[in-house]
Amino acid sequence: MQARIDLVYERENAQRLDKFLADLQLPELYSRTFIDKLIEDEKVAVNGKTAKKSCLLHNGDKVQIDIPPLPPQEIQPLDLPLSVIYEDEYLAVVNKPANLVVHPGFGNPDNTLANALVHRYGQKLSTRYGNLRPGIVHRLDKGTSGLIIVALNDAVHAKLADLFSGRKVKKTYLAVSSGIPEAEEGTIETHLARSHSNPRQISVSASGRNAVTNYKVLHYYNFFALLAVKPETGRTHQIRAHLAYLHCPILGDPLYNSMRQVKNLLPDNLKKKAVELLSNHLQRQALHAWKLKFTHPYTGEELNLTAPLPEDIIYTLNWLDRYFAIDNVHLDKKMLEID
Repeated sequence: MQARIDLVYERENAQRLDKFLADLQLPELYSRTFIDKLIEDEKVAVNGKTAKKSCLLHNGDKVQIDIPPLPPQEIQPLDLPLSVIYEDEYLAVVNKPANLVVHPGFGNPDNTLANALVHRYGQKLSTRYGNLRPGIVHRLDKGTSGLIIVALNDAVHAKLADLFSGRKVKKTYLAVSSGIPEAEEGTIETHLARSHSNPRQISVSASGRNAVTNYKVLHYYNFFALLAVKPETGRTHQIRAHLAYLHCPILGDPLYNSMRQVKNLLPDNLKKKAVELLSNHLQRQALHAWKLKFTHPYTGEELNLTAPLPEDIIYTLNWLDRYFAIDNVHLDKKMLEID
């Protein structure tokens, strides 16, 4: 089944079609050569008509892209580091590191979590979602670290999917926000859809799917906050888009919180500190899938699992304590099970 991407060109100045598509840096449009091939194969239309790559786009033009499906392929086993938090004959829960893609896709043919799972579990993995997503029940964004459940056969996959659809898997994320929510805790409920102007982003839209996110501030800093976030639904980029909607985007988020936004939040004497952190230590969104709680679909055991915080998140919390503590009150790190 081919994918369809709909865009609206929203810029004052005209721009060539091929350059516009390349500048978007969409994972589905993973190279300039691939973009040129799509245009040559008449898979790209402007205002309903196939267009050449030299076509000039003007404000309001509608661009439609039809991306053919990936050819069938087998995932190769790769001996990648894999931190297993829980494992039995039915399922596993692993702690995904940041910047690891969950499964192969456009521009990411291998070196994914799925490759590591195939190496460890082989033919045990479920194939409910096809051979490119062995064992994958749910996903995390590439830049998000933390807990992810893996099904070791199709029957348990179906039962886990029922738990997710019934909202019986309780997920808690840790997030560092730029800016501080007005309320100490609350619920964000909107409809979310892919942005027409930047399809890499998800935005609030009346035509989107319902999304519900609960949050609570665990610790306040000057200009920042540490949040526990509990999504009730599982939409793409849900936490990232909802916190941005709350005007408290996640620190380090390359899509929803630019370096300029962070610098504009801070006084002049601290701007360089932020640049140093985001350039050298936190090179992804400060979002970690911290806890999972659910009933084992076969044994009935209540599983309450925690993923240790990765080094870049710990560094960031220490950085916040050093430069942004309020009245010299520091974070109680025992709460997060770190030294």
